[in-house]
Amino acid sequence: MGKQTVALKNPPSITAGACVVGKKEGDGPLKDSFDYIGEDSFFGMRTWEMAESEMQKTALREALRKAELTPSALNYIFAGDLLSQCIGSAFGMREMGIPFFGLYGACSTMAEGLALAAMTIDGGFADNAAAVTSSHFCSAERQFRFPLEYGGQRTPTSQWTVTGAGAAILSGMGVAPYVTHVTAGKLVDAGVKDANNMGAAMAPAAFDTLTAHFTDTGRAHDYYDLILTGDLGELGGDILLDLFAREGVDIKSRYNDCGRMIYPRDTADSNSGASGCGCSAAVLMGHVLRGMRAGKWNNVLFAATGALMSTTSSQQGESIPSICTAVSISNMR
Repeated sequence: MGKQTVALKNPPSITAGACVVGKKEGDGPLKDSFDYIGEDSFFGMRTWEMAESEMQKTALREALRKAELTPSALNYIFAGDLLSQCIGSAFGMREMGIPFFGLYGACSTMAEGLALAAMTIDGGFADNAAAVTSSHFCSAERQFRFPLEYGGQRTPTSQWTVTGAGAAILSGMGVAPYVTHVTAGKLVDAGVKDANNMGAAMAPAAFDTLTAHFTDTGRAHDYYDLILTGDLGELGGDILLDLFAREGVDIKSRYNDCGRMIYPRDTADSNSGASGCGCSAAVLMGHVLRGMRAGKWNNVLFAATGALMSTTSSQQGESIPSICTAVSISNMR
């Protein structure tokens, strides 16, 4: 449809979803929607990176249990994370014995995984597939910013990386909700160079992909009960609303951002809200999936964003190219 969107002929079901979070996330407003809340940042493991892999395994196993499937029923796993070489996913999934596609879309990885898994099933190349992703505050800080022991001051525009993981099981046959449309995003570079202001870097990519989705499908924004981005946070979300307002479109009444939802709004140390692959994955596979099954929302547009930066590119003074992948999820096929 149009330039960037595909409408799936046989929309696959999100048969089951599961999410795992850390203690900070488990103390937040969405605590009742998570499947497992860790008691500390290690999840019984020796390192934070190993803990991230453990979160992925726990989320996938719980999703499979809900779907009443064994791992061997999966044709493919689509998984990724924020760590170099995606070791959180590679080490987490290495014991599964399932064909594996490693993804890197930064914080957009959950939407990217859902999109690719859904298109693979719709194309007749799989019966069942999983989309899995994670992030961990401590491992991300160590890689992208400063060691925690350094005690660096966080800027007001910075976001707190969620310790969490999410897994979705998609099937050709199953109950609602269904993945009906996928809008692939283009790389958008707004020229932002501040690695502590990812919301500003990613908001133009979200605007670009959402605009493409509405144009390609012919749908107005009010077709959706919920337009959900992840993770622009407070500042990025406001920028997105302003970009639409300039076009005479007001999406505020049905818009939210995963980075605004997972922590209390008045939490000082989360600054501009939450971020990380695990943020949108945990919110979508917990709060949103449960809400759709309960009939709270029938049509959700999930548009996850990612800042495609690295420590090397930041140190070399590069700007931050960003991506947004949008997935339309509906209770009607």
